[in-house]
Amino acid sequence: MSRDQKFFDMYSLVIGVLAAIALAILVLAMKMSDLTQGVYTRDAVEYQAAVAERIAPVGEVYLPGEEQESSAPIVRAAAEPEPVAAALSGPQVYNTACIACHSTGVGGAPVVGDAAQWTDRIAQGMDLLKQHAIEGFTGSAGFMPAKGGRIDLSDEEVAVAVDYMVGESS
Repeated sequence: MSRDQKFFDMYSLVIGVLAAIALAILVLAMKMSDLTQGVYTRDAVEYQAAVAERIAPVGEVYLPGEEQESSAPIVRAAAEPEPVAAALSGPQVYNTACIACHSTGVGGAPVVGDAAQWTDRIAQGMDLLKQHAIEGFTGSAGFMPAKGGRIDLSDEEVAVAVDYMVGESS
């Protein structure tokens, strides 16, 4: 019997300590509630404003005919002008745009350095050669896209490239 009595005594002691801890937590919670109840009440203006701010919609929908309130004007700095790029030289334009066709003769393009292919074209005049290079040309020998397919090139850059290719081929 003494073993049972020892177990019962220990069990009662553990249950008593747990009950005392629970009672202490309850008293502490009630005390904290009393201290904070005056500060955070649902009817307080600050509390209502904080709740309204937290649940405010992200955006608003205006139906046709309704006017939205204008916000403060936004001041934007004037955009800085883009720097003007320096014009490319004849060899630069040739190496970036013309070399694809004029180095191998693709689509009937005269190969730079082959004087025989350029003789008839040069005989038509440099103005016509430059016009065909800038505007594009479809002839019996093939097709020349406008500005060699590089629309970002200026007319002057294409003209300088034509001068370079003719100079290298004559």
